[in-house]
Amino acid sequence: MTQSAFSLSYGDNGISWLKIDVANEKMNTLQAAFADQINEVLAELSAHTELKGLVVYSGKPDNFIAGADIRMLAECETAAAAEALAIKGQQLFSALEDLPIHVVAAIHGPCLGGGLELALACHSRICTDDDSTRLGLPEVQLGLLPGSGGTQRLPRLIGVAHSLELMLTGKQVRAKQALKKGLVDQVVPLSILLQAAEQLALTAKPIRSHSFQDWAMTGNAFGRSVVFDQAAKKAQQKARGCYPAIDAILDTVKYGLEKGIEQGLEQEAKVFGDLVMTAESCALRNIFFATTAMKKEIGADAEPKTIKRIAILGGGLMGGGIAHVSAIKAGYAVRIKDITNDGIQHALAYNYAILDKQRQRRIIRKPQLQQQMLRITGGIDYRGVTHADVVIEAVFEDIALKQQMVQEIEANTSKETIFATNTSSIPIHQIAANALRPQNIIGLHYFSPVEKMPLVEVIPHATTSAITIATVVALAKKQGKTPIVVADKAGFYVNRILAPYMNEAAQLLLAGEPIEHIDNALLNFGFPVGPITLLDEVGVDIGAKISPILEAEFGERFATPAMFEWLQQDGRQGRKSGKGFYLYNTKTKEVDKSVYTLLGVEPQQQLTEVDIAVRCSLMMLNEAARCLDEGVIQSPRDGDIGAIFGIGFPPFLGGPFRYMDHLGLDLVVDMLREYSDLYGERFAPCDYLVEMAQTEQTFY
Repeated sequence: MTQSAFSLSYGDNGISWLKIDVANEKMNTLQAAFADQINEVLAELSAHTELKGLVVYSGKPDNFIAGADIRMLAECETAAAAEALAIKGQQLFSALEDLPIHVVAAIHGPCLGGGLELALACHSRICTDDDSTRLGLPEVQLGLLPGSGGTQRLPRLIGVAHSLELMLTGKQVRAKQALKKGLVDQVVPLSILLQAAEQLALTAKPIRSHSFQDWAMTGNAFGRSVVFDQAAKKAQQKARGCYPAIDAILDTVKYGLEKGIEQGLEQEAKVFGDLVMTAESCALRNIFFATTAMKKEIGADAEPKTIKRIAILGGGLMGGGIAHVSAIKAGYAVRIKDITNDGIQHALAYNYAILDKQRQRRIIRKPQLQQQMLRITGGIDYRGVTHADVVIEAVFEDIALKQQMVQEIEANTSKETIFATNTSSIPIHQIAANALRPQNIIGLHYFSPVEKMPLVEVIPHATTSAITIATVVALAKKQGKTPIVVADKAGFYVNRILAPYMNEAAQLLLAGEPIEHIDNALLNFGFPVGPITLLDEVGVDIGAKISPILEAEFGERFATPAMFEWLQQDGRQGRKSGKGFYLYNTKTKEVDKSVYTLLGVEPQQQLTEVDIAVRCSLMMLNEAARCLDEGVIQSPRDGDIGAIFGIGFPPFLGGPFRYMDHLGLDLVVDMLREYSDLYGERFAPCDYLVEMAQTEQTFY
């Protein structure tokens, strides 16, 4: 017999205790199979007329309920089936809410999605002040809306504006923020959570109003209209109409406002069912499953070494960012070595600025800031580097300099020390060419800004040991990164698929397409930034360094347009030089129109946004297929995650490989051939894609 995830116990003071503990799982998640178990609990509670209150708490030490188990959505073949799931959840939570006794949720750790919806059905909520405690409704990130009453109960509890902010972003709030918004009634230390919840449950059950006509709902129709309009505008600034769940959330909350909670719940369930069937939700759920699976992978058939100390060579932007994720997120002692004290000070100031922002937002206190800063030290010699378990090199992109760093580290550290080079383009085997211990050398390619970008490429060369790979993969995970292991070929994976995309945007600009038109086309396609803006952000000089390496390795299709040389000669390196395609001394983002004169073009919009987006994205898709064929990436899944987390490929399209499957490989090949006839051989479909299309294969 299956062990129930829900167990009741009783105190002699009239308080009952409902413990939630899903067997054989680290995290509590809600599953459709639990419906009967919850109904049994509710029936038993109804039979105890002497009860005064109920405390709902978790049997797990570090989480309340992390959400619903979304694997059950994959089993829904129709919208009606998904709607039925939502209705079942709504009915259970409404029955909990209708209990005549005071129901209190005692929350510690993540309380997300269906977990928060359960807590909202309780009459009161109390949570711990622990940093692990997070409350939120992240369903929008899966292309869904909260389907178990969240769209109706949350606005009635904390108001339309706050609830839309949480639901439209999927943002998670800490305990103090939750208290300030009215999401919880009390915040207490973990040591007294259950005691405080018990005392609260002994008090009179609060009267819950299901009316929107109170201060929290922005009482008048005009005020509510403004709130909805502003929320929609803010949400669509980034989403640009590509995520149907956003409008669905807005419409469902508004519907419940106008029609009442009962009809609001009916609408919520119906819309939930419809969203489950969308291609966008399917793609976003696949990303979730992929990243979940990757968390369990260790990268190689070996046990990772224990790491205690990290050293970083270079105190620049990358070095400072790597220091942050190593010391603050992973918790390691970090030593930064630079050739000047200014470099050390820059890295320390960079980290202090990040932490001070958290202090100002009251996420951490000043003693915590000081304690975390003490994990990072620096110097201009190797004294503090000697005992490092891993040395991460983040110096200039120069092969001679990087080879020199290998020699110096091998001379100043132990034989077991791992040397990880943060290079964006230089093959790792070249950096390891003169190494005494090449088995300890590996690539670890971070993306800027390091503290924000979720991806890291792990690049072993031919003789990198399995234990080195496993250790670095484990390190990247502790730093909060999603690592993908890629082959040691020029450009690795992310930059290799990015380069032809960027080059095509440059070709469009040289053909006279206006800068903002090119950027808007790719923004509306779903990328987080346009390609011309990205050139300014990354730096024209960086692109100019990478491109010759790729062209030498892969030929003409990676040839860089001459404009990169002209831009550098004019001192236009992008944002960092204050001069690029856009102006950086104005409050609003404006194109620097003098760049057209420099490039010798007359800007005139000729192509549609769709044409531009197709031209740039096709180059990326074709190159991604080549990378898979050559073994640069180990699977389509890794290729999709790498593109989404590394360069912001539109998540709702699922990544390059799922997107090609969605379009149909025969259509992709036909489009590439058509564009090859129009614009040149660089668009010719690779043999791998042609063969797959001919044999009616798919990537998944």
